Amino acid sequence: MELNVSHLTKEFKGAAAVDDVSYTLRAGVYGLLGVNGAGKTTLMRMLCTLIKPDKGCITWDGKDIFELDGQYRKLLGYLPQDFGYYPDFTVQDYLMYVGSIKGMRPATAKQRTARLIKQVGLEKEKKKKMKKLSGGMKRRVGIAQAVLNNPSILILDEPTAGLDPNERIRFRNLISELARDRLVLLSTHIVSDVEYIANEILLMKDGKICVAGTPEELLAPMRGQVWSMDVSKNKTGACRRAYKVANVKTTPEGINLRILSAQRPSENALPQEPALEDVFLHYFGEGAVEEDVSI
Repeated sequence: MELNVSHLTKEFKGAAAVDDVSYTLRAGVYGLLGVNGAGKTTLMRMLCTLIKPDKGCITWDGKDIFELDGQYRKLLGYLPQDFGYYPDFTVQDYLMYVGSIKGMRPATAKQRTARLIKQVGLEKEKKKKMKKLSGGMKRRVGIAQAVLNNPSILILDEPTAGLDPNERIRFRNLISELARDRLVLLSTHIVSDVEYIANEILLMKDGKICVAGTPEELLAPMRGQVWSMDVSKNKTGACRRAYKVANVKTTPEGINLRILSAQRPSENALPQEPALEDVFLHYFGEGAVEEDVSI
């Protein structure tokens, strides 16, 4: 089980949305992190054969996915940011309809539909029309349709968009259950979506994979570069211009800042254990400017 991306490039109107990306994915959960416009959706649409690359190739176990065509798509489950559905279909009818589109036998589709409705926690809503579901419930139906054909590859594009914190926790737990013996690629700009479930994390910026590795591998270089520091309110603005600030907290004494800096920013700054959000800020945050901040 190996999905290999080699020198993949896709341009729109002369600008590279995906720029010479190479990476190999195997069984496990991969988090694709990046700000909006980083190229995540374009990359995922190519992995799903919805658009063709201008350069490079994608292979599944050594064979070009566009040449495999339908044979590859049978292995694929995909949840786009906005998936289409008939609003007057019930949850159960919609999943049976998706099963017929995917070429599943009716008996198999019925069995899988019943099992997945339970797994995504929608048994009470199975007779409810899609248009009556909440946003979180619709996303759960979206996950169910993506795995209906028991795919080897599961690709999820911003799957928690618009979900409340409880729904995001439910989603993460569900993905962990579904990830056994599958390759799961989850695209998001919400760090907590992948922090605890991803085996590897890929950070994408300006169409390129700028860094990739296990969560521990990404955190290791940040040790000794994350600080907690108390400042007076009138120094907050200067600090935010001089450093990458991950968090600002008001305290009775003034302001506490979580700062990224290669050197200790002041004598009262205390070292902190880095988190994945610090890594995200390091690569995607605004660049600091040089300024004398006497604290």
